[in-house]
Amino acid sequence: MTKDNQKEFKKELGLLDGTMLVVGSMIGSGIFIVSADIARQVGSTGWLILIWLISGIITMIAAVSYGELSAMFPNAGGQYVYLKEAYNKLVAFLYGWSFFAVIQTGTIAAVGVAFSKFTAYLIPIVSDENILLEVGSFKVNTAQIVSIIIIVFLTYLNTHGVKKSKTLQTILTLIKILSISGLIIFGFTLAAKASVWEANWTNAWKPHSFNSEKGTWFPIGTTALLSGISAAMVGTLFSSDSWTGVTFIAGEIKNPKRNVGLSMFLGTFIVTIIYVLTNLMYVAVIPLSEIAGAKSDRVAVVASQYIFWGVGTYIIALMIMISTFACNNGLIMAGARVYYTMANDGLFFKKAAKLNEASVPEWALWVQCLWASVLCLTGKYGDLLDFVIIIVLIFYILTIYGIIILRKKQPDLARPYKAIGYPFLPWIYILIASAVSISLLFTKMTTCGWGVMIMLIGIPIYYLIKEEETKPFFPLQ
Repeated sequence: MTKDNQKEFKKELGLLDGTMLVVGSMIGSGIFIVSADIARQVGSTGWLILIWLISGIITMIAAVSYGELSAMFPNAGGQYVYLKEAYNKLVAFLYGWSFFAVIQTGTIAAVGVAFSKFTAYLIPIVSDENILLEVGSFKVNTAQIVSIIIIVFLTYLNTHGVKKSKTLQTILTLIKILSISGLIIFGFTLAAKASVWEANWTNAWKPHSFNSEKGTWFPIGTTALLSGISAAMVGTLFSSDSWTGVTFIAGEIKNPKRNVGLSMFLGTFIVTIIYVLTNLMYVAVIPLSEIAGAKSDRVAVVASQYIFWGVGTYIIALMIMISTFACNNGLIMAGARVYYTMANDGLFFKKAAKLNEASVPEWALWVQCLWASVLCLTGKYGDLLDFVIIIVLIFYILTIYGIIILRKKQPDLARPYKAIGYPFLPWIYILIASAVSISLLFTKMTTCGWGVMIMLIGIPIYYLIKEEETKPFFPLQ
């Protein structure tokens, strides 16, 4: 705590609140659309389900591993703090820099764009085809403006204290869980067909690729399958991301040494079950070719039309609006706490280290809002995903390896909770995540490469700050 900042975070969040933040931040729009791309990439029901399951399992492995770190350092800032303790300020800064430049703000922007796209089903004027401004290749459409308005509104709400935003988060997340559960139940009971299920599971492990123009399949070999799996996992890992948000607000969690880690485990477990059941429902209701060829990848819309007929599209649109709204609320709430911690280390805007009368980092919230709004204007949901996931994976790998470093570096430090399956499970995550990252750099260099470049730009910025460390960084009084 800086001398000029006497306010402290209020511990107003319990285990339920933490769990709902994890679930609400993880479930956005991905589960409703990502399966179409996976089906096209691998052309196999078995691989479709397995990819979702693997992504869920490695996310849960990461969550139980993070539990050790969250119990050791139950402070605001989460992953930034863990990296600083395990490595040094440079590595922590690169994470914080990437977090602000791409990871959190890019995710907020992508989720905001998804909210607007599905809002267009209910309010057509909100479509991304409604161009408001065009200057050369740069275009601004209604969907982007709506995305920005939602981000501004949620930021404003969060500046008024964690109590209001946590209540909204819990209510919307419970509605989200119930509505997705209803979709799964109705799908299996009202629209599932034995013929569709059997056809989808025939040759379930034989990989294919889908020709979108002709609507036909053709077999692929092992190399193409591995490439397809890595590409497909961008979507599943992105859909399973943001579970670390609860570590960023550890300073506002009651009994953080217990509840932060437990929230991550319960949240990732719940989401994994929901994701796998949802995809099993898809393959019970929709032929695989229709999953792969879903218009704009909106698989859930196709499923809902089978289940609810004419009103299905509107039901799913409303579900996704609620889902993405709650998701962004959780992302916005958690993200600003990282900038707050960085600012207290002299590595971010000075004003971000101050709490307002509601004991929240208001200035940090608005800076995050501004940059996320700028990213919304790119309007490229897919590119944002690629930028985000490669950096996310790199820092997850470093953080989990940090557990191993800290076991040697600080063996006597109190560990109220120890990572389950250490060191086997942490190494499993490190190896799988590293393989996916390397594959992504080869298969999606044009987007993932830029993500890595943005991260590396932080190195000269860090040393520039260090040279001026006797002066406040960005001395905005």
